[in-house]
Amino acid sequence: MKIEYDDKFDLLYIRFDDTAQEVINERINDHIVLDIGKNEKIVGIEILGAMDVLNLSNILPIDYLNYRKDNLVTA
Repeated sequence: MKIEYDDKFDLLYIRFDDTAQEVINERINDHIVLDIGKNEKIVGIEILGAMDVLNLSNILPIDYLNYRKDNLVTA
């Protein structure tokens, strides 16, 4: 499992399967989109507006994508 946070778009992505595959996006509500892959399994969960719905300090470690500094920082 891999967790990434993109501060430019305030998006948290939880990836369960790193296999390259086509996915179907299924929007659950205003903040949650599921990526559905092969055999209708959940490949990942995208959380939009993550700062509004989560305390990100409780979800460590994450890969922090910081576009303001153009680098990847692991927290």
